[in-house]
Amino acid sequence: MTAADFVVVANRLPVDRVEGPDGEEIWRTSPGGLVAALEPMMRNVNGAWVGWAGQADVELAPFEAGGIRLIPVALSAEEVAEYYEGFANDTIWPLYHDVIAPPQYHREWWDAYVTVNRRFAEAAAAATAPDGTVWVHDYQLQLVPQMVRELRPDVTIGYFHHIPFPAHGLYAQLPWRDQVLRGLLGADVIGFQRAQDATYFLTAVRRRLRYEVKGPNVAVPEGDGTRTALARAFPISIDTAPYLELAAREDVRARAAEIRASLGNPKRILLGVDRLDYTKGIRHRIKAYGELLAEGRLKVEDVTLVQVASPSRERVDAYVHLRDEIELAVSRINGDTDTMGHTAIRYLHQGYPREEMVALYLAADVMLVTALRDGMNLVAKEYVATRVDDRGVLVLSEFTGAADELRQAVRVNPHDIEGLKAAIMTAVEMPPAEQGRRMRSLRRRVLDNDVNAWSSSFLSALAEVRGR
Repeated sequence: MTAADFVVVANRLPVDRVEGPDGEEIWRTSPGGLVAALEPMMRNVNGAWVGWAGQADVELAPFEAGGIRLIPVALSAEEVAEYYEGFANDTIWPLYHDVIAPPQYHREWWDAYVTVNRRFAEAAAAATAPDGTVWVHDYQLQLVPQMVRELRPDVTIGYFHHIPFPAHGLYAQLPWRDQVLRGLLGADVIGFQRAQDATYFLTAVRRRLRYEVKGPNVAVPEGDGTRTALARAFPISIDTAPYLELAAREDVRARAAEIRASLGNPKRILLGVDRLDYTKGIRHRIKAYGELLAEGRLKVEDVTLVQVASPSRERVDAYVHLRDEIELAVSRINGDTDTMGHTAIRYLHQGYPREEMVALYLAADVMLVTALRDGMNLVAKEYVATRVDDRGVLVLSEFTGAADELRQAVRVNPHDIEGLKAAIMTAVEMPPAEQGRRMRSLRRRVLDNDVNAWSSSFLSALAEVRGR
């Protein structure tokens, strides 16, 4: 396989192995904004994608799928447990999300993280043509930029951090804090979701490594001199086209009406759509809603909450406990308030195809995004893009990246249960004219700043670095 001018490096390949119509295994393009944004460009620029295929102890040769060259990186079952479930998701994830759950620090997990990052870096270095570009994605691969630079000093390297970056007081807990900072500074451009995240990163660099920082620029020691790395916000978005297309389809609109009817045609449907994760504030929203029912401010005959909680990291203890807590809370509220014809909370612990999600968005009068900490939260943007009728209300946590952009949402601090209850009531009671005014503004923002605008802005910054 010939070397590529542009190489994306991510934990997962952009395809999933599924069973075809005749029982054979086939590769299907994964859903997601990152794939949608990069796929057309990679076809045009001689691109390749380095990532794990999602199955342990499987060695695969490079192959092509959907017009993209794919370079699989193999992981053993032990590496999946230590590098991915361990260091990435039980150390970095909770630490970077403000220690909502306590991070676990284990030296063997760190060793596995270093080993796997080096494997990804070596695959990327081998796949990239002379003077090519490598774009590394997310917290699983924070050491890869520096490792690629050591192997291939001729290439231009970008890194995008999809989750929050913590304040220095939290980040300083990490035993390997300096190594991670140096790993990230191997990139020429380091992108974050929010300006706040970039500021936290630059503060850590200044305080921990004592590098010179001027605005978004870091003077990184290299050889006898320095190299300038740029660290700033590039807020990610969604591919709006499929949401607009589905929202206009008659069968999807009919399905939205069917969903409302199946819930007893309540006056208002509240919707939460999340991975089952302790960062998403699902417990807080259920608590607030349950109290509104108990106080008689909402009636089960008038309002239903639909909570989609797709399975996530089910082998990590914190997630097992979270599921138990949420399902117990849902059962108690339903037991106390349900009637024969109406249910308080329709809880769905499963994932759904995009068509069904768009129907749910169209059926919902209020979208509840109450994350305790979130890099961006694309569900908020999906809901807004789908509301072609300019109706509906978005209740949005101020601790999401989306809150920086979607200023016409009803903003909320999810830790403040009384404030959350007030926000839900504001949304439920909002007049149609006010809904329309807010939603039109939100839609302009999302449609003008889609995932293509995001990738273009990041790649323009990389091109500027290359041209220095």
